Amino acid sequence: MSAELFLFWLMGAVCVASAVMVISAKNPVHSVLFLILCFFNAAGLFVLIGAEFLAMVLVVVYVGAVAVLFMFVVMMLDINFVRLREGFIEYLPVGALVGLVLLAELVLVAGTWAFREPVATGVAAVEAVDNTRALGRLLYTEHFLVFQIAGVVLLVAIIGAIALTLRERVGVKRQDVARQVHRRREETLVLERVEPGKGV
Repeated sequence: MSAELFLFWLMGAVCVASAVMVISAKNPVHSVLFLILCFFNAAGLFVLIGAEFLAMVLVVVYVGAVAVLFMFVVMMLDINFVRLREGFIEYLPVGALVGLVLLAELVLVAGTWAFREPVATGVAAVEAVDNTRALGRLLYTEHFLVFQIAGVVLLVAIIGAIALTLRERVGVKRQDVARQVHRRREETLVLERVEPGKGV
């Protein structure tokens, strides 16, 4: 058994096991931790097939942002998970139906892959370029305008979301840094002569 095959089976088994633990763990914090472990193993599988850019995006975006955000939300919100699980029996038939549909789709995909026709081996030689460099060339040459437009759209969406959620609250004390910096000593400091035996 080669090293690549051993790593594939190892990371694939850990990925499937951690995915099962995500939905079966009772503690939601443990579910998020298993989700992070699943993401890391999926990134390792991407590296094995030569898609290092997808592996990097998976780790940076999903592990570094989405999973950590899930962790903070789960730990900061006081969610009554016992109350959420009360309707489990009521929605069990619908869930079982969706699970059977997904299982049938997986079986169809696996059967199609197993009984596929052999592909012709006469493939022309292609320039040996890693996918990150090839993707960069594609984005910054042929699709440069679309890439920049997508960035501008995302920037406008971020500014719009901030503008919609920013509210002026009445009665909240705010810090005025310019006023604090430019204040004079006479405005904040008062010297009093206290005579012996008397208070201020």
